[in-house]
Amino acid sequence: MEVIERTGSEVASKLARLQEKLWVLQAQEGDPSAFRSLVNLYERQLFYYLMRFARNQDHAADTLQEVWLTVFRGLRNLRAPEAFRVWVYQIAHDKIASLIRRECRKEQFFEAFAEEQPAGELYADPLFERIDLAHCALDSLSPEHREVLTLRFLRDLSLEEIAETLRCSSGTVKSRLHYAKFQARKFLEETKL
Repeated sequence: MEVIERTGSEVASKLARLQEKLWVLQAQEGDPSAFRSLVNLYERQLFYYLMRFARNQDHAADTLQEVWLTVFRGLRNLRAPEAFRVWVYQIAHDKIASLIRRECRKEQFFEAFAEEQPAGELYADPLFERIDLAHCALDSLSPEHREVLTLRFLRDLSLEEIAETLRCSSGTVKSRLHYAKFQARKFLEETKL
């Protein structure tokens, strides 16, 4: 039964990749509904990815708009439609890195501190507590380690795709991934009640 389920999910994954490639090809030809389908497919994933690094939702939303504008302008030049996923994450990586650099410069020049975000409502449900704890563990990591964990486990990119996205070697990705998992596990162990 497990083999059938795994095979079924592999087929579904391949079909999803083919659909995505078709939308990319159609969008490259100027089909607005195909581009909208790509936006719908990646919008939430990219927003979550950007929120891991932006100071607030407004910064993440602004950066997401910049990502989609860059994708729209450059889509016709994408030579390998099957590489869309890596390409869109490369753009998001570059945009958020620029935002972080700009924010650091602002802080250096104006010594401005980010406003404290109001504490969210505490949920009594254990599921929310585990999710919140997982987010805290992720947020406790350096940006490089947070990024590699987010891309691998929350966005399901392969090691090779992550290496392409971050423009580094697979060995660097493996090293960062190993360290990030170790640090996240350590954080979770230390915060258990």
